[in-house]
Amino acid sequence: MYSNAYVWSRVLSYMEKNHPTVAVTFFDDAEVVELTDRKLVIYSPSTFRKDTIINRYTDLIKEAMREQFQSDVELVVLDEDEFLKYTGEKKRNNFVEFNSQYTFDSFVVGSSNQHAYSAALAVAEERTRAYNPLFLYGQSGLGKTHLLYAIANRIQQKHPDYNIVYIRADQFTNEFIDAVRSGKNFEFRDKYRSADLFLIDDIQFIAGKEGTQEEFFHTFNSLYESGRQIVLTSDRVPSEMNKLEDRLRTRFEWGLIIDVQPPNYETRYAITKNKAQSLGLDLPESVCDYIAQNITNNVRQIEGTIHRIKAYHDLDGFPLDISNISKVIKDMYKGKEAGVPTAALIISEVCRFYSIEERLIRGTQKTKGIVEARQLAMYLIQKMTALPSTDIGKEFERNHTTVLHAVKSIEEKLSNAASGLEDNIRDITSNINSRL
Repeated sequence: MYSNAYVWSRVLSYMEKNHPTVAVTFFDDAEVVELTDRKLVIYSPSTFRKDTIINRYTDLIKEAMREQFQSDVELVVLDEDEFLKYTGEKKRNNFVEFNSQYTFDSFVVGSSNQHAYSAALAVAEERTRAYNPLFLYGQSGLGKTHLLYAIANRIQQKHPDYNIVYIRADQFTNEFIDAVRSGKNFEFRDKYRSADLFLIDDIQFIAGKEGTQEEFFHTFNSLYESGRQIVLTSDRVPSEMNKLEDRLRTRFEWGLIIDVQPPNYETRYAITKNKAQSLGLDLPESVCDYIAQNITNNVRQIEGTIHRIKAYHDLDGFPLDISNISKVIKDMYKGKEAGVPTAALIISEVCRFYSIEERLIRGTQKTKGIVEARQLAMYLIQKMTALPSTDIGKEFERNHTTVLHAVKSIEEKLSNAASGLEDNIRDITSNINSRL
């Protein structure tokens, strides 16, 4: 008895070989649900593709079954809702209950984020279908993720039965790799392609990952063709994503692209005041002004500053005046000399880019991908920090000669423009800088 997957692969191969005009891309996300002597049941999440398969390819599929397996079958094609009824499964809700602070009401709006806020609210209120996908970009810590969560919270209030899926791009990659290894491609695809609302953070991390981009392309198509809302965030516009496939770049540009800028003084002041009040701190106006004047990098840094002040105030009970607070937060100022990443941050971003665990890059494995990632991490640490080779080596439990060899190896590869390593370094460096 042949497996369902084997039968389906033979059917597709037959159609592709004997009918070259067949657009096999219509079957990318189709799966065999049941196969008997008399019936072939397949599932295609997209209603559009389901109808296309029925109207255009029913006879060809039956022909392939007769020629390949001498079997005359009835073809049944199910869309998502029909599949759930057929199998008796319930639609899964992958939404995670986020902290109540991540709402539109708690989002401080200023001139730097007004357009992003308005577009996100329009999507959440379902006032338009033109913003699909909605693509928000800007450096780390400016509130992009807050807006994603706000959309999710608002939609869940309106549609409690909706399947709302949120994922970071690096997690999407890792789950896809695990699905391929464990043979759970169907479950993986069903999880994401059955979403009523799909939210994905830091989409730039799929650039350069061929398998992930292929899978995400079909996921995007399935959701888009079904009229499901897609919202993406990134630290840069699609046109600046090196190694992003053109077909994905154009799809990201189909909807609305909006940048989120660093907050101006007025917005920083309002964020300071609101965050302090939410934590039960009554900061004087002079202190709010002091923080807004000095903590200028991003929203996340401002919130971290308020959390630190509260922690010290709760522990020591010191007065909330500028004299005391300046001592507590002086190391959080982002002066001109700041912006130097730590070795740990560089290693973390290299691992995220290559989709490998840190224990592997610090370990002894010598597979090609891990070796390149390890050498590139050593190279970037040397170029971006003031650490000597001996200290860099300690990060990887190696001596300084290994570091020197790694740097030389990367420099040799960079001399070959065809290696593509320069693009990798540019992307990783941008990711590192966005987290400073």
